[in-house]
Amino acid sequence: MSTAAIIGIVVVVIIILLVLFGISGFNKLRKADIAAEEAMGGIDVQLTRRADLIPNLVNTVKGYAAHESGVLEAVTAARANMQQAAQGSDVSAKAAAEAQMSGALGRLFAVAENYPQLQAAPNFMALQTELAGTENKLSFARQYYNDAVSRLNQAVKTLPWMFFAPMAGVKSREFYQAPAGQTEAPNVQF
Repeated sequence: MSTAAIIGIVVVVIIILLVLFGISGFNKLRKADIAAEEAMGGIDVQLTRRADLIPNLVNTVKGYAAHESGVLEAVTAARANMQQAAQGSDVSAKAAAEAQMSGALGRLFAVAENYPQLQAAPNFMALQTELAGTENKLSFARQYYNDAVSRLNQAVKTLPWMFFAPMAGVKSREFYQAPAGQTEAPNVQF
């Protein structure tokens, strides 16, 4: 075999390896981006679940504390904002809507403390349990999203994958951070 043929084979093998490496990098970045998008969907599911519990909760409280209309209206407005934020892709808007809902629920539960009959009502207790479960799932979904974003951002910002990011149409994503003063779950006690 001639030297030119050997050089030709080596060049072809190198080109094939580079193409395979490029495909691998492209796929790695796209998979990480899809995982982050899926994780954001998990947050949206839990925010929607939380919002779906609110009308039942408001109606239950309304029966006992009808004169607390300002608090009930604040919860209803927060629910509407949360539903709207869940439809979008702005992470900070989702966090702000969640913080607004947490504050409104905190005020609602403070009102509920004044009504012992309400606190003992089976449907109110069931809603409390559902809400607590949803808060736990929401916390897990936020952590899962941040883990997925961390993996994506590490890939997008490190060699050699950062060269493939523009070709794959992948950018770093924003972490899900609670707004200032909202780092703890609302205190829900009955």
